Order: sequence, then C-alpha cells, then structure tokens
Amino acid sequence: MSQSAALSRPALADALRRSDAPLAVQVAGVVGFAALAALGAHARIYLWEVPITLQTVAVYGAGLFLGGRNGFLAMALYLTAGLVLPVFAGGASGLGYFASSASAGYLLAYPLVALLIGRWTDDRPTFLRSALAMTAGAALLFTVGVAWLHVAAGHATWWESVVKGCLLFIGWDLAKVWLVAGGYAGLRRAAGA
Repeated sequence: MSQSAALSRPALADALRRSDAPLAVQVAGVVGFAALAALGAHARIYLWEVPITLQTVAVYGAGLFLGGRNGFLAMALYLTAGLVLPVFAGGASGLGYFASSASAGYLLAYPLVALLIGRWTDDRPTFLRSALAMTAGAALLFTVGVAWLHVAAGHATWWESVVKGCLLFIGWDLAKVWLVAGGYAGLRRAAGA
C-alpha cells in the first residue's frame, strides 16, 4: 500500500469518532461507553461523601474515542438508563437519586465533559492535546461536582467542599487522564495514524 493511501485511511482508534462512520458503529460506540460508565460505577471505594470510581475513565474515553457529539450522547444515555436501572454507584437509580446524592453534580456534568473533550480533540487527537482536553474536562467535572456537593452535603465552608470533592481526587484523576490519553495514543500509533 502506498504511503499516501495509508495516510488517507483513518486509524481504527479514530473510526468511532468519524461523523461518516456507519450508524451501527456509532450506536455501538455510544451504547458501549454508556455500559462502561455503568460498570465503572460499581468499581468504587467510599472514603467520604463522594466515592472513588472508574466512571471517569469511561467519561474521558467517550469524549476521546467517540468525539464530542457521540461522547455526549453516550453519557446522556448512561444518565437516562440510571433513571430506571441500577447503574449509579452503590447500585442506585431513579430521579430521587439526584435529589439525595451528594455526588449527583458529577454525574450531571458527564455529558458536558465528554462533549468538551471530544470537541477539543476533533481536529488533532495527539497525546498531549488529548491529555490537555481531558484535564480541562476534569476541571469542568470538579467545578460542577464541588458546587453540587457543597449544597447537597451542607458543608460549613467551600474549602471543605473543595477538599472532599476535588483535592482528594486530583491524583486519581490525573492518573486516569494519562491512562486514557496513553491508551488512545498507543492505539493510534499501532494503527499507523
């Protein structure tokens, strides 16, 4: 195969983010990442009001692998499924979960985080750009999550909310960002992109 033909062919890792991908491929990606978010919710450790889960790996991955639109749709599907299925942390579900959970703000930010990551990486999904986009996505996630946590948990100060809702998670989330960015860059490299 000529080098120009190899360059015009999209990498397998980019196939899900292409707007001209077959509809069945796009739907499979959306459903797959929604399912990964549900699985990630069940891998959790409660140390305080907000659990450490693997959901954000799926959120960051949805934006990166699916692009902005489909990443948004995957996380919106996850939230919609949570209205009737026990897919949230602790096997929770239902609209009442959002009213009573201190961590619901993080969940509500998921579609926007995936959209942001996908949009920032649409034209150049390099390792560095992917890592920066996911770091910006994490900042959005923590901003919305901490604001919700402060009100829902009734913390006495904003500092308490920032510590319990953000600072205790920074190391974990940076590791997830580098893991997802590295995995995506590795897949693209292996495919010759």
